[in-house]
This record gives sequence, C-alpha cells and structure tokens, in this order.
Amino acid sequence: MSRTPSLKVKRWINAEELKKLIRKKEKDVKVLNRLHFMNYLYDGCSVPEASEKLGITKQTGYIWLERWNKDGYEGLTPRFAGGRPSKLTNQEKNQLKEILKERDDWTTKEVRNLIKDKFNVEYSLKQVIIILRNMGLKFGKPYPQDYRRPADAEEKFKKT
Repeated sequence: MSRTPSLKVKRWINAEELKKLIRKKEKDVKVLNRLHFMNYLYDGCSVPEASEKLGITKQTGYIWLERWNKDGYEGLTPRFAGGRPSKLTNQEKNQLKEILKERDDWTTKEVRNLIKDKFNVEYSLKQVIIILRNMGLKFGKPYPQDYRRPADAEEKFKKT
C-alpha cells in the first residue's frame, strides 16, 4: 500500500534544460547530485525511489524537493552558515597586514605572538596560516643561506 505523494514537483524548467544543467555542472558534485535527484522526479520516480537511487535519506530528498519547489535551481546550491565570526575585526586585520609588510621574514609563530601582543587575541598556528592566506599573503619556508658565503658570490661564480 503506497501513499500518494504530498509534495508535487514544481517544474521551473523543462526536462531538456534540466539535462543541460546536469551536463554543465559535472564538477560541482553536490549540485550535480541534486540535479540528478530532480531529474529522477521529473521522470516520474517518487521521492523515496529517487532517494534510494542516489543513496540519500528520504528526509534529505524531501528537503531538496521543498527547496526546488520554493527557489528553483538556486535552491539546490548548498547553503553554508559561514562559521564563527573572526576574533579580529577588519580594521585590526588591516593593521596586522601593514605591520607584516614592514618585514618580509616573519615566521608563523612570530605572527601568532604579534597578534597576541598587539590585539590580545590568541590563535593556533593553523588559524594564523588561514588568516594570512585570507589576507592574500603568501609564505613558505625560508631559503637557507650559508653564513660563509661571500657577499659577491654571484660575481665570482660568473667569472669561473
């Protein structure tokens, strides 16, 4: 005994346009799975059947269907909350960036200590790396310099 579906699929686009979107969205796996789900519903599958084909729960299938019915294609894109707000304000990050530009040989530990001393905020080394990347700064291991190397080593190398 099967129940009649309480939610019907709202056809924002026709089946051919949906298939074009599926072909175009090959790299975004989350949206692609949701488009395949909608394609199964367009082909006449029920939500539990389409959910089983994709290996998702029925509840997830109903959530995707409700989002599709409400917002169309835009409803299938993932919605991330954005995470916890930064402990540093944008103004403090700008100040930090200006301080870091004064020198170009900072270590991650030095930057972490600078943030703690200057802004009274404590971060892990991993979070400091994330902050530096988000600020557009690049970093890496310093190239080792031999202390015995003469200042005019390149000139001497050219002569030989």
